[in-house]
Amino acid sequence: MNFITKNKKWLIIISYVIIIGFALIGFLLTSVFFAVKLNLTKHSGGIDFNDRFFQEISVKQYNAISGDSIYNLNKRKAIFYSKTMVLNDFYPKNAELILNSYAKSNDISVAEKMFDAVNLKLTNNKPYQNQLNSIEINLNKNHISDSIVNLNLYEWMNTEEWQVLKASIIKDEKIIDSVEKVTGVNSRIIVSLLIGEQIRLFHSNREAFKKWMQPLKILTTETKFSLGVTGIKEITAIKTENYLKDKNSVFYIGEKYLNLLDFYSNDPQSERYSRLTNSKNHYYSYLYAALSIRQINEQWKKSGFDISHRPEVLATLFNLGYEVSKPKENPSVGGSKITVNDKVYTFGSLAFEFYYSGELEEKFPVRFTVFQ
Repeated sequence: MNFITKNKKWLIIISYVIIIGFALIGFLLTSVFFAVKLNLTKHSGGIDFNDRFFQEISVKQYNAISGDSIYNLNKRKAIFYSKTMVLNDFYPKNAELILNSYAKSNDISVAEKMFDAVNLKLTNNKPYQNQLNSIEINLNKNHISDSIVNLNLYEWMNTEEWQVLKASIIKDEKIIDSVEKVTGVNSRIIVSLLIGEQIRLFHSNREAFKKWMQPLKILTTETKFSLGVTGIKEITAIKTENYLKDKNSVFYIGEKYLNLLDFYSNDPQSERYSRLTNSKNHYYSYLYAALSIRQINEQWKKSGFDISHRPEVLATLFNLGYEVSKPKENPSVGGSKITVNDKVYTFGSLAFEFYYSGELEEKFPVRFTVFQ
């Protein structure tokens, strides 16, 4: 009996199994094909629970309306910061992420939308929502008239003289920055020293202002009792030069600055005068001013008093001279009196107001300490 005859029964069973297996595979493949064609394999979708809120955010007007006032734009920023402070009390990590994003983009519309996205997750948080509501109520109480929307709190900055002076200062931006680099004195305090003197000149000589300063947008260069655009007296300039060399002086600021005011001729007096009264290049006016307050600050630092964060004190002492600089606690602010539209200011107060005003911030940034 051969093998086939002997195992005929099992061979028949195996053949049936193979045939049935292929048939099942064919059926499955055919079923899948038709299921795909008839879209029977797609999962049924659902509507998100927050769909209504997503719709509201999508149609919300985030972009600033064309012609929106400074007041309204500032109000948007105030509301955003206030609400983010509330978020910080609940989820400081998310508040940090939103603030960091806004600091980089400076786009209030994106920041507001990021905040609204976070707010979706806190809809049912009553303590959080109550604080947000109180912010909305408080910030919508007061409204100001259009007549004062663009007025500056510092009255002297609302004058035509200030607008001309700003334009004149911007022309010297690169020169002032170069002085900052060699002296380590913040460019903003240098401008603060300039402003007191120039505001006085712009307002005291109306004829010259109308004839030259306003149309040409130029600074006034003094050539008599005080010199240059920062109004440095010759005796002050000489002292500044000498203190750079005198290692025993309380005003000595180190070898790094030793040769910044060296002369290149045999006639220092004439060269000094030419430096400071150069109407086309005000570099030395700014350089003498910057070195002078650096020397004054050094004197106070050696006596144990820190005035590096007091631009108003440094400006006062610059205006009054080295002989008035006597280190002590609670130094006074003052200096020459300057009248603008019948209101009297002091040299030091004008420097203070400008330094912290935010005006020209993009050109001359404010820093806590005025020295690097």
